[in-house]
Amino acid sequence: MAVVFDHPKSLLDVSTHFCPGCGHGIVHRLVCEVIDEMGIEGDTIGVVPVGCSVMSYNYFGCDVIEAPHGRAPAVATGAKRTNPDKFVFSYQGDGDLAAIGTAETVHVGTRGENIVVIFINNTTYGMTGGQMAPTTLPGQVTQTTPFGRNVETAGYPIRICEMMATLSGTALAQRVAIDSVPHIREAKKAIRKAFENEKEKRGLSIIEVLSTCPTNWGMSPTESMQFVKEKMIPYYPLGVYKDVTAEEGTKA
Repeated sequence: MAVVFDHPKSLLDVSTHFCPGCGHGIVHRLVCEVIDEMGIEGDTIGVVPVGCSVMSYNYFGCDVIEAPHGRAPAVATGAKRTNPDKFVFSYQGDGDLAAIGTAETVHVGTRGENIVVIFINNTTYGMTGGQMAPTTLPGQVTQTTPFGRNVETAGYPIRICEMMATLSGTALAQRVAIDSVPHIREAKKAIRKAFENEKEKRGLSIIEVLSTCPTNWGMSPTESMQFVKEKMIPYYPLGVYKDVTAEEGTKA
């Protein structure tokens, strides 16, 4: 039987502003494939903040709310509590979620808000020129760390999934990557599980996606995929850090 590779209905057929080789396009497609498969486009509300995801309201076919920098989880909380029958997700980068919005991120976990958070970790502030982010690797060169991130002065990167897994209201904390086809397939499964958790009202699901930023890394798209594989994954191991369905002995 032939496999039909269609354009997701909930991913609008428009050109994006993302740089060549950027991972956002891959993740956008995965989110929209899940929305299509679950048949929930008309019942889904996305929340996007300032950052490279800022114009995603032009790409997602569902309703999308623009949030102030870092505040997407708080806005998503309001959207979900006033529309409890809808699927609500935020789509955030690491400069947004892990720095400016750290408090909002932690507290949706402590409250167990029944939303999905898609977290793009590309180790840099992408939209504003490639400054060091909380996820920048030790020794990694950025615009603000031209000699590499010095952990003695700048501290260590934040491992978001590990941190969020400690919170009682987190139902799922999983780290995936998009550097290869098998990893992309695993990423889609994780995103699907997160939305199913929301359907079952299990609490917060956060999916961290190790992604690329070839422009600010100063690499080709191919080199940037190798960077994810050879540098990021060893420091940010892929896997499930918390899954309440496994703890309860139920099927995902």
